[in-house]
Amino acid sequence: MIETDYLIVGAGAAGLAFADALISECDADIIMVDRRHSPGGHWNDAYPFVRIHHASAVYGANSLTLGTESIDQSGPNAGFYDRSTAAEVCAYFQRVLEDVLLPSGQVSFYGMCDYVGDWVNEHVFTSRVTGTKTKVSVRRKIVDTTYLDVTVPATHTPSFTVDPDANFIPLGEMINLAERPDGYTIIGAGKTAMDACNWLIDNGEEPDRIRWIRPRDAWLMDRMTVQPRDLVTETVEGLSLGIEALTHTETVDELLLRVEACGQLQRFDPQVTPKMFRGAILSTAERESLKQIERVVRLGRVKSLEADRITLEEGEISTNRGQLHIDCTACGYHNRPIRPIFESNRIVIQSLVGVVQTYYAAMIGFIESTGRDDTEKNRLCPPVAQVDEPLDWVRFIHGVLNTSVLHSTEPDILDWQHRSRLNLTRGMENYKDEPRMQSALNRWGTNAEEASAKSQLLLGAAVSSD
Repeated sequence: MIETDYLIVGAGAAGLAFADALISECDADIIMVDRRHSPGGHWNDAYPFVRIHHASAVYGANSLTLGTESIDQSGPNAGFYDRSTAAEVCAYFQRVLEDVLLPSGQVSFYGMCDYVGDWVNEHVFTSRVTGTKTKVSVRRKIVDTTYLDVTVPATHTPSFTVDPDANFIPLGEMINLAERPDGYTIIGAGKTAMDACNWLIDNGEEPDRIRWIRPRDAWLMDRMTVQPRDLVTETVEGLSLGIEALTHTETVDELLLRVEACGQLQRFDPQVTPKMFRGAILSTAERESLKQIERVVRLGRVKSLEADRITLEEGEISTNRGQLHIDCTACGYHNRPIRPIFESNRIVIQSLVGVVQTYYAAMIGFIESTGRDDTEKNRLCPPVAQVDEPLDWVRFIHGVLNTSVLHSTEPDILDWQHRSRLNLTRGMENYKDEPRMQSALNRWGTNAEEASAKSQLLLGAAVSSD
């Protein structure tokens, strides 16, 4: 039997950000358990050429900088803050563990271990190496970072059947290609599929040799509208325009067109109405590259892949053994029902805006350290379900507006936000004299209350129609 104040299940990005924030503010003792041998969660299984969607400058743990915190001057990311690769992220999280958490004397890490307790009274983890079971006495709370979980192509089991004779691989295996196939069929509509297509094009493949099975088109966030530091004016301006758009619309469809017109959301084809919003972030160059792919299949999800044909929900297309089929259908974060973040004996890490970011995991860690009771902590941290459909853009904006109001009267939270390197809008007060920032803040202040009310009406109407 070992004892601790907090048992954190999962040493991925959220668990590390939470632990880092907690020990920075109090003397709590922490045990971290993870089924992998090293920290970093799903980044250990990510495809090699993936990069963080947004800027490295606002990802990870508060105590240690990730990336260069500089704007790239050349290459496909020119004009934006740098975005770390999977290998860089994994190395970073190892440093967070070895240089920050363990040296504090407050954190112990048990890798290659499965939590097998009941999440309530019995807390046990089992070593995958030795089979040894260890009981844990938790004085305060168990922290569940696995509720939303993450699936990536390397660990994903497709929902459709695959004939053994079909030429089929997960995305990560593309880097092991020994010879050029007859063509590529990308299966999936999300950011993973977008990365696969852009990787092929960036490596010289001809767009007309790429076939993209895209069951749903997506609304896309423009990378310029989610930039920190010296580009924070772009972020605040984009949010304020979205907030203003909410006040002038009566339906979600009308709203999204207005938001598209002001540049915060984009899509691939103006003739196709997107049915998905999962927070994918692309630059203009990335979008234009993907628009070169004209062989887009919109017949629903794949039901079966055979050596000579692909059966979909709404039809069938031919294929052959020379065609390489690439699985990009892993769902990323699971979209599970929201639940209170702070329970009597458990903390369930979730987002406050619908997009999981390490910033919110760190904020939850900070608020846990303040000594507030669970009722007050839950008031300050209302969870929002993971984004999936276009309506969820409204949930995202409502989450931004709601938390801004809730935290505006809490001096300690405001101080923490000003100190947090993970805060996307940190330092915006340094640009308060710039005309664009002044205009954006005025727009935000003028429209925030009405936009919040309108978002609640739209979300309520959607629930009523279900």
